[in-house]
Amino acid sequence: MSHDDQYGGTGPGHGEVGGTGQTRTRLPDSPTDPYPGPRRGSRPSRGLITVVGVVVLLIAAIAFANQNQDPPTTPSSSKPPTTTSTAATGTTPVDGKNNGVPSGFPQNEQGAQSAATNYAVALGSDGMFNTGRRQSIVGAVSEDSSRAKLQAGFDADYSAGLLSQIGLTKDGFAPAGATFVSRTVPVGAKVKNFTSDSASVDVWCIGMFGLTGEKSTRPVTNSWFTISMTLKWNGSDWKVLDTSQKEGPTPVSSGNAISTSDLIAGAVTEFGGFTYAR
Repeated sequence: MSHDDQYGGTGPGHGEVGGTGQTRTRLPDSPTDPYPGPRRGSRPSRGLITVVGVVVLLIAAIAFANQNQDPPTTPSSSKPPTTTSTAATGTTPVDGKNNGVPSGFPQNEQGAQSAATNYAVALGSDGMFNTGRRQSIVGAVSEDSSRAKLQAGFDADYSAGLLSQIGLTKDGFAPAGATFVSRTVPVGAKVKNFTSDSASVDVWCIGMFGLTGEKSTRPVTNSWFTISMTLKWNGSDWKVLDTSQKEGPTPVSSGNAISTSDLIAGAVTEFGGFTYAR
């Protein structure tokens, strides 16, 4: 057995066997026995014993815990969802009405969104095409200091020339045998600015507008738009200071088959609107 630096030394090859071609020879256990006896079995390490012990204890703890649990149940696909999984969030719709328009909204962000949403529905309804109903709607939603300005602006928008162009009578009604459709359906609302006495709210909507009937030159179409409102807290409710409208956001059309004029007229008559709350 070599004792050079390649085995047992301190040179660069320290720890290597056969670094320069030398061979390490294992001597017999007994100097009188030319053949070595069977190799002694290795003793298990303390670390291994500790790991095995921990695993056994863990398995025992899991088995004990499972004895105290009820057996798992298989969910049924026919089981109806709980009420909490389908319930709407936020406050409930208000109960008050002012000339047919919801009123009495709470003095918080949810109340401001709900007010703007319901006011968008009212201001986009077919009632705005009749002078008397328009005055009632604007009076119900507007703040005292802005009512005259809003009323004058809407009166100019819904002029006699517009009514004639659409095909309505001078009072804003559909001619005999036709149904006039002007309905605003909110998709969502967001608060842009909010204080305890003022709020700016955007309401994203889809609208339906047109005249049904065989002789109608303005069939009912849909459009997407966003109504922006500035609201003021008047001490008991949110009221409109100013309102404006812009186009979109508009999704891609699904390409559904277009319904007949009679079907649209029946749907508008049969399906009522909603009172919205956030």
